[in-house]
Amino acid sequence: MTTDNPGPSETPTTNGPAGHHGRIIDLSVTVSGTPEQVWEAIATGPGISSWYVPTQVTPEVGGEMVQVFGPGPEMTVPGTVTAWEPPSRVCFEGGAPDCILAFEWLVVARGDGSCVVRLVNSGFADGEQWDAMYDGMAEGWPLFLRNLQLHLEHFAGQDGHAMLPMAMFPDGDPGPWHRLTGALGWPADAVVGTRLSTSGDTPPLSGTVVDTGHDRIWLLLDAPTSGTAIVAAEGGGVSVWGYYYGAAAADLAAQAQIHWQEWLSAQAEARP
Repeated sequence: MTTDNPGPSETPTTNGPAGHHGRIIDLSVTVSGTPEQVWEAIATGPGISSWYVPTQVTPEVGGEMVQVFGPGPEMTVPGTVTAWEPPSRVCFEGGAPDCILAFEWLVVARGDGSCVVRLVNSGFADGEQWDAMYDGMAEGWPLFLRNLQLHLEHFAGQDGHAMLPMAMFPDGDPGPWHRLTGALGWPADAVVGTRLSTSGDTPPLSGTVVDTGHDRIWLLLDAPTSGTAIVAAEGGGVSVWGYYYGAAAADLAAQAQIHWQEWLSAQAEARP
């Protein structure tokens, strides 16, 4: 197993074969925490829900895994636990009946209060639909693995509640990222350490930029509550994903999901 990984403050990059050769996404990141803390974050329903999407996991081989990527039954993805070896290895398989993918997670302690987490995402077949799925997941996983790092660095042991609104801009839109950041009143090239806030009719969100990438920003939130956020544009879609902590987090996330979805949809419908 490779342990040549980015540090906790770096965005993860693909370590596996370039392009589509091998049809595997292989990513490794270094995270804060003991193996037991990391296991809770990557193998349990509350843990995964705190940095990825709402998830339920039955903690045993053959147990059920259910992940909710959005409203509607078509956005609920069933799966199965195929390996359960705490605190070092867990495997899930899931997807539509004709589109089953495997997700293997491995945890290795480094002895300095941190661990290496490796994700091997496999099962991709050939064809345009699979190519699009591979490309989308290869682009998307680093977003969430960076959020895993933030969760374990700042909120280990706490349960987060996600809001995951997104909207698709019309085909051929010249600049979803610039349109999104412009509507937010934020710089398209935000600098780490800058504090960003929404205003006016935009749903409330404030925090400090902790990382940036191509058409994406990661925030450590202070309003409407403590948490993390990912603001991104990819594949013609724009997203403002928030992960809220605290006593009122569940209600705040549910309200924010509605308000942000309405706001993003309005931006997508507006002509540039």
